[in-house]
Amino acid sequence: MSVERILDPRLRERVVSAEHAASLIQPGETVAMSGFTGSGYPKAVPQCLAQRIEQAHARGEEFRINLLTGASTAPELDGALAKVDGIAMRMPFQSDPDARKRINAGKLDYLDIHLSHVAQHVWFGFYNEIDTAVVEVSAIHADGSLVPSTSVGNNKTWLDLAKKVIIEVNAWQPLGMDGMHDVYYGTALPPHRKPIPLVRGDDRIGQTTLRCDPDKIAAVVLTHAPDRNSPFNPPDADSQRIAGHLIEFLKHEVARGRLPANLLPLQSGVGNIPNAVLAGLASSGFRDLEAFTEVIQDGMLELLRTGVLRYASCTGFALSPVATEEFMRNIDFYRQRIIMRSQEVSNHPELVRRLGCIGMNGMIEADIYGNINSTHVMGSSIMNGIGGSGDFARNGFLSVFLSPSTAKNGSISSIVPMVSHVDHTEHDVAVVVTEQGLADLRGLPPRARARTLIANCVHPDFRDQLSDYFERACRDSYGKHTPHLLPEALSWHQRWLDTGTMKA
Repeated sequence: MSVERILDPRLRERVVSAEHAASLIQPGETVAMSGFTGSGYPKAVPQCLAQRIEQAHARGEEFRINLLTGASTAPELDGALAKVDGIAMRMPFQSDPDARKRINAGKLDYLDIHLSHVAQHVWFGFYNEIDTAVVEVSAIHADGSLVPSTSVGNNKTWLDLAKKVIIEVNAWQPLGMDGMHDVYYGTALPPHRKPIPLVRGDDRIGQTTLRCDPDKIAAVVLTHAPDRNSPFNPPDADSQRIAGHLIEFLKHEVARGRLPANLLPLQSGVGNIPNAVLAGLASSGFRDLEAFTEVIQDGMLELLRTGVLRYASCTGFALSPVATEEFMRNIDFYRQRIIMRSQEVSNHPELVRRLGCIGMNGMIEADIYGNINSTHVMGSSIMNGIGGSGDFARNGFLSVFLSPSTAKNGSISSIVPMVSHVDHTEHDVAVVVTEQGLADLRGLPPRARARTLIANCVHPDFRDQLSDYFERACRDSYGKHTPHLLPEALSWHQRWLDTGTMKA
């Protein structure tokens, strides 16, 4: 592969094989890698590192690392290292089935934290020092500055704090990415922090490249490999109904004067249901929308292309193969409308609150009072992680949680007496939507929230059962402010574990 994307002659001299670069990583190191939701992650070094770990284990040698990223990555990184039991600790977000299996078996320690906390907690010294950073870029300028690829994530922090750095220059990434990024270098540690000077979501306050002390760059690896591009399922009937309920609610809020005609900056979690909501917005009649979010997925790209969305600010992409081709084909168009930031800015709680974002995220379950579980199945088995949903739920203008009303072929109700794990308390939840309807919980005391959720969001197969629980709790519970029957509160989950259904 050619070195033509490396314009700094000093760094051209440091081009090595991925195998050699991987040999620089030692057992027990804390390794920070680029990547956010399958975009912009290193493609070659992690796989060579996994081979090296596997060989060490075959010799009876211990070899595991602590792995930090921006969010989830891809099979070539998380999957490759998990399969060879090469990860001792993982944070802050994951979605790989091999990693998940080991986490839930107790063989891999997983630290699930808010995405806005990662960079600052590392700066605070709450974790080990970063021994090695492995960061993908699309090019290196003559002055040594690094052009990010399809995610920024925590790369600025990794490059600043790592003792040594390995750079992957990926020629698959389009050169047209140059100029799309906005990397802010004005953050500081308390008590020296200053306000981030971002007033509108499309303000540019930083520089288009990353910087790194060239003396720390130990190796440069040339690659030509695509991001992980997973197609989204076409919106099914339930997803379309969920989207319809939410869009009608937003129109109602505009009519009541509580939202402007072009809404407020949108944040959308990754998944088929949020993507269906974005698809619904395309034909909703809304115009001049804005997005201040973590991830751009297919639906948001479509809104930009049709002019429904004026701009989108993010830290990474989650595009299907078809959307990736569209993005690359028209990258000059998108470079004028997409701003990619570090996740300490894209998820910054003060910015989310000041801009008044509308947060739209998926959930595993909600209880009758509006507490949300977005991470754990049956209370103890991790699915992916909290990601950035908490950053937007607590601080946004509106926090919306979306889910079908049932799961596992109707054997599980997504609305339960008490959630088996709490990620977002009732204090941070404004709206819950299922295909059955929408519950606006704003301004409602606990018992009114319960009645609203049961009436609007619960599947008919579970509505009478949940109503019966609630009415008995109102009559017999120890306290009447938030009525619960403690021996029964988690019995639905235990019944599913015992019998395969929550139905009584």
